[in-house]
Amino acid sequence: MLSHLDKNNNPSMVDVTEKPVTYRTATARSIVSLPAEVLALLINGDLQSKKGPVFQTAIIAGIMAAKKTGDLIPLCHPLGLDNCNIAISINEEQDVVINCTTSITAKTGVEMEALVGASIASLTIYDMCKAMSHDIVIKETKLIEKTGGKRDFKRA
Repeated sequence: MLSHLDKNNNPSMVDVTEKPVTYRTATARSIVSLPAEVLALLINGDLQSKKGPVFQTAIIAGIMAAKKTGDLIPLCHPLGLDNCNIAISINEEQDVVINCTTSITAKTGVEMEALVGASIASLTIYDMCKAMSHDIVIKETKLIEKTGGKRDFKRA
């Protein structure tokens, strides 16, 4: 049975009443491909646009979004995150790599918060760079690792 359906197959929040409180973490990653003319604007580790510093703005947007996950995803529990950290770098393929790591001590995990944070950071990069080029591709967003709860997960 799917956890978000009740016995009558209606949508339902997962009841975490009986779950133990544990320390939980999650890391999600989004990868954004920017064209060379946009990457050429990289100065001191950030892209400068008419809208301001792209990566710094994306970090703030991602953190804000992670904190609002319960408002965005209908059946997610509203959580007060203990921490949210977003790191942005350029990999060997010249793609922008966004890692969002969230943590909480609670009865439920923070995978969705990490995924939302990475996703919104990538969308913010798109928004801030689209005036320079529409040849921007958000390649992927995926869970990299989670700890706490029933089982840990780490992508190979």
